Amino acid sequence: MTDGLSFPTSLGTSTPDQIRLLGQDLTADLMGKVSFGELAFWLVTLRRPTPSETRVFEAVLVALADHGFTPTAIAARVTYLSAPDSLQGALAAGLLGGGSRFLGVTEDCGIYLHEVLAGLNGTESSNTVPTTDEGWDAVALAAVQRTKAAGRFVPGLGHPIHKVTDPRTPVLIGIAAEEGLRGPHLRLFEAIGRVHEQVLGRRLPLNGAGVCGAALADLGLPVELLRGFALLARAAGLLGQIAEERRRPIGMDIYSAVDRNAVYADPSES
Repeated sequence: MTDGLSFPTSLGTSTPDQIRLLGQDLTADLMGKVSFGELAFWLVTLRRPTPSETRVFEAVLVALADHGFTPTAIAARVTYLSAPDSLQGALAAGLLGGGSRFLGVTEDCGIYLHEVLAGLNGTESSNTVPTTDEGWDAVALAAVQRTKAAGRFVPGLGHPIHKVTDPRTPVLIGIAAEEGLRGPHLRLFEAIGRVHEQVLGRRLPLNGAGVCGAALADLGLPVELLRGFALLARAAGLLGQIAEERRRPIGMDIYSAVDRNAVYADPSES
């Protein structure tokens, strides 16, 4: 160690004959004994998740890994077309597309629910957290009304493809319930699903990205990092997209379709 310099870490360190991670011997204590999802949870929280937490967490990762030809997948594929020598560039291109419309909803929904719950905890009443569906419905109704009055959207409501039910939503809620981890974020999100039509005048599905944010928040994960978990999941999906691009390329077709159908528009008419 250089005199006067110190860079503390609770994550990984190495010596000539050993690698330590999270206070464990990497080869003796972790390899072959800890799943990747379990390790990812552990790296963020600095505690090993329980089997129940691991099941819910890994269900979220599976739910978010791939959703077809989304803009993130297309970005990865056409970047790979342009630079097949740069796998990391293609992966990065897809990950950079994870924003407020795709993948970012996981974090946006988690933060939204967390703020509503924080508002409950900040009130003077000692019995602010509901214990019944009716109580949760009242909290959700007030939250949706405030959000609409502010001219904002409720994150996690609606989906461009799944117009009635996002198939991921009931399954993830069911897994959390089976593991005893259907906590306040999920209960509030479910209540929003029940009452939002009273305010918005139409029924929208609770989307899978939103329910993933609620489930991750109920696991105690920092809501400011939830988008990172969505990106962790989507990295696997993007690698699959690039592998398929190698087997069955469509990147050139996408480029050609846009290029051949480009129509010049006079700037003065814009």
